[in-house]
Amino acid sequence: MGLPFSRYQQDIDAVLTDDVLDGIRDRAAGFDERNEFPYQDLEVLKDTGYLAALTPVEDGGLGWNFAAVVDAQKKLAGYAPATALAVNMHLIWSGVATIFRAHGNHDLDFILQDAAAGQIYAFGISEAANDAVLFDSNTLAEDQADGSVKFSGTKIFTTLSPVWTRLGVFGKTPDGSELVYAILDRDEGNTSAEGSRWDMLGMRATHSFVTHLDGAVVPAERIIRRLPTEPNQDLLTFGIFASFLTFIAAVYAGIGDRAVEIAAEKLHQRTSQVQGTALSQDPILRYKHGEAILRQMTQDQQLTGLAEAITNLTDYSNEWFPRLVANKISAIRVAKAQVDYAFEASGGAGYHRSEEIARLYRDVMAGVYHPSDDESAHNTFATFGLGPVEN
Repeated sequence: MGLPFSRYQQDIDAVLTDDVLDGIRDRAAGFDERNEFPYQDLEVLKDTGYLAALTPVEDGGLGWNFAAVVDAQKKLAGYAPATALAVNMHLIWSGVATIFRAHGNHDLDFILQDAAAGQIYAFGISEAANDAVLFDSNTLAEDQADGSVKFSGTKIFTTLSPVWTRLGVFGKTPDGSELVYAILDRDEGNTSAEGSRWDMLGMRATHSFVTHLDGAVVPAERIIRRLPTEPNQDLLTFGIFASFLTFIAAVYAGIGDRAVEIAAEKLHQRTSQVQGTALSQDPILRYKHGEAILRQMTQDQQLTGLAEAITNLTDYSNEWFPRLVANKISAIRVAKAQVDYAFEASGGAGYHRSEEIARLYRDVMAGVYHPSDDESAHNTFATFGLGPVEN
């Protein structure tokens, strides 16, 4: 069996061709083993136009919609999870700009144009111990006389660290009243990743270094939003959450899909000495594989349905955030279950570090660290269902 079908299959296959994807899969183990950044993958994907997938055709892009890119990211993750996760952090900003355009707001069109021009965007939002995520910041944002803003602080998990040219950042004004969002140009200087190490258990090729903003100045025209330091429902907040959580879910769904594919391959290859038949004929293992397909199909329906809802501007009102969080949490839970099952189907050979399923096992563990985490997610669901905690 193959990965779940996409309604955008023809467009995706024309760009992510078998040659492109097979090359990416062939390189993945080496990048992981050497803890090396996948420069070649990024160049190949840039050459295909994939990094400008969401940019309109008239601006030099592929003109895909949000849902098509979600399906494509899921497919790419089935070949190289770390490369897909790295590309995610570039595509998130294009996703935000696409959501703005869909709502008739063209303030972020320059992001889509930058993507077509070869700029690489990264996500400079995460901060150590900042569990308020988008609603507070430990980074200082100081207004300058010419309308520019100077940012000083430290961002963690800055994926694509070796290659990004644009960094979406935010910080808090000195009086603590306002959050300032901006797109920073690496060529302007005053950013560094000095002293950073990236020698992680999984997703090693992402090279998500710590980034120091050492008084990095962003001109007035690249200040994209000023919001109060508190929870809000601004379009930028929605765009970031929708893009981040849905593209993250796509990567882990792709890992799960690949695990099921590996399990099927192994069960067809392995033979029962007692029965003298392939393990694919064993009734217990067939039941377990059926359960894996059930998880896969259910997850696919949830992910693609939500991606289509974002694309079509479905009005979920106050259900949007719980739905986005649920989709992300579910994708990671399912991916872990699929990898666990694929280990069983692979037998003892799967425990070799060089086996692809062993790498997927390590990669899927990174899902724990992407916001929203399990604890905050359940707080979100409980508040949605029961109301806020009474004082």
